[in-house]
Amino acid sequence: MRKHEGFVKKLLCNSVKFRGKLVDKLKFVFLFGLLFMACSSHPRYHAGPKPTQGFRREGIASYYGPKFHGRKTSSGEVFDMNALTAAHNTLPFGTLVKVTNLSNGLSVIVRINDRGPFMKNRIIDLSYEAARRIGMLGPGTAKVRLEIVKKGE
Repeated sequence: MRKHEGFVKKLLCNSVKFRGKLVDKLKFVFLFGLLFMACSSHPRYHAGPKPTQGFRREGIASYYGPKFHGRKTSSGEVFDMNALTAAHNTLPFGTLVKVTNLSNGLSVIVRINDRGPFMKNRIIDLSYEAARRIGMLGPGTAKVRLEIVKKGE
């Protein structure tokens, strides 16, 4: 009988030790998972409210051209400074936006294919050609109005 009592005691002690280690491992996995989810839930860009068909914004536009010509955009396509494209922080890629220069009334429709601008007071970065068509090459920036023509994906 005594042989079996020692065996049972030893088995119970090992079981409690094993259970303690298992609980510690589960705690670690849970905390790591919680930390991972907390860090990954924030978008790269603060999107704010989702733009709808009635989207209208006014602000300062700038343009980018030769320095970026031929480089990949955030959407993966190659930037062509002679195309009618633009960069916007939150509008979906493929969105068509009417950009109107408020100082001269000229407007152009551009397709969003990049992210930016990265300057705080700017609302859109236009391609060189789009900026030329609304007469903002000289000053480099212009006060503009943005209106969605067709929302992208």
